[in-house]
Amino acid sequence: MKTIELKTPILEEDIRKLKVGNIIYFTGTLFTARDAAHKRILQYLQNRKELPFKVNGAPLYHCGPLVRQTSMGWIVVAAGPTTSMRMEAYEEDVIKNLCVRLIIGKGGMGEKTVRAMKEFGAVYGSFTGGAAVLASKCVKNVADVQWLDLGEPEAIWMLEVEKFGPLIICIDSYGNNLYTKVQTEAKNNKAKIL
Repeated sequence: MKTIELKTPILEEDIRKLKVGNIIYFTGTLFTARDAAHKRILQYLQNRKELPFKVNGAPLYHCGPLVRQTSMGWIVVAAGPTTSMRMEAYEEDVIKNLCVRLIIGKGGMGEKTVRAMKEFGAVYGSFTGGAAVLASKCVKNVADVQWLDLGEPEAIWMLEVEKFGPLIICIDSYGNNLYTKVQTEAKNNKAKIL
């Protein structure tokens, strides 16, 4: 299967070309956000307060990287994905307000997020869980960090990456969802077996 390479800034037209099952690699800047960061982003949006970082077409990675601070700056030691469903309550608003086009994580997202992906032009790319060191090898630089008061795993990390992946498009911008497809097939196969 042909692999696709994306670069920052990711545009809606790039995303609308992607289909479930495509394998992509990403080069450019991405930002991490987990539960606490998502909650704070929404608080900022609700209060019409400017975020201390710019998204600028960067992917959102559901990740709490393991980092080490040195005299030369931050080094990412491990950067595996966290379970994306934890962010389901927030993601629709993040996609809508920050124009996020690519979400990276593991385990997929719910219907609310899938609807936002269809409406605003976004996709979900799955990164293999348990490959945190592999992911960290793609990180070339920590460009910025915000909200360290939330703790290092929950902070917003702006990471410059090169050929980050492989990512499998598991939810595309047309609502096709590899997770629900597999669940349906498994349920049908179970019924046949029983």
